[in-house]
Amino acid sequence: MTARIIDGKTIAADLRGKVTDSVHRLLRDRGLVPGIAVVLVGENPASEVYVRTKSKMVAAAGMHAIDRKLPVTTTEAELLALVGELNADPVVNGILVQLPLPPQIDSHKIIAAIDPAKDVDGFHPLNVGRLASGLPALVPCTPLGCVMLAKSVHGSLAGMDAVVIGRSNIVGKPVAQLLLAENATVTIAHSKTRDLPALCRRADLLIAAIGRAEMVRGDWIKPGATAIDVGINRVPAEGGKSRIVGDVAYAEAAAVAGALTPVPGGVGPMTIACLLLNTLRAACAQHGLPEPKI
Repeated sequence: MTARIIDGKTIAADLRGKVTDSVHRLLRDRGLVPGIAVVLVGENPASEVYVRTKSKMVAAAGMHAIDRKLPVTTTEAELLALVGELNADPVVNGILVQLPLPPQIDSHKIIAAIDPAKDVDGFHPLNVGRLASGLPALVPCTPLGCVMLAKSVHGSLAGMDAVVIGRSNIVGKPVAQLLLAENATVTIAHSKTRDLPALCRRADLLIAAIGRAEMVRGDWIKPGATAIDVGINRVPAEGGKSRIVGDVAYAEAAAVAGALTPVPGGVGPMTIACLLLNTLRAACAQHGLPEPKI
């Protein structure tokens, strides 16, 4: 068996195109341009690259990008003050504070200070609670992208046996809630799970978000199952260089799975596309407009 490769780049490009069309209609019909503020504190190289990519995608979608870069010495009080300004700014429909933050800043306090209606990362406790309660909410972008990728293969996820490896607030827990909303039967596995390979082998849908390079081997995967790999791990390569691999041993998994996301080019592009979607949805909700049909 050779797995179908789930092309996250193509699926994300299609989603960005639909969001862009909706943004253009908003401008034409309402004179409204969705705006997102991205706040970066410090000089983390990976975060800087990610923020630049986000800003380019925001502009390409016809949205207004507000980039705020602060020094690594920024205090918690200063960042809270900036968040308050952005909460009050009617031009800003979405606020994203890039994580991780410097150690002097409590990220939980910053996230809780963001207006839940502008919380396009979906991390505010109110949005987390609404998601868990089955109520409409802004939801985390990476988990939303994972579910969209799975549905691109299966259409409906109802009745599927889904295993999520990882229990983080950013991916594991919210993706489990989203899968429950799709009527899948969900098991969350983690570092204390007994006989993890056996548990994974029963899954129709396996989502790996553990943060360990190529931890999930080919013989962990049920033949014909769909594997969504959230991992981004840098490992040594020839010539003193490095390469990016996922949490799934790709070559082994491709020989067993029915469908599989690559790393890179799978979940990653969907994360930014879903950020654009969340910003569009937030803008419409703040202006009392119906949710766009995407």
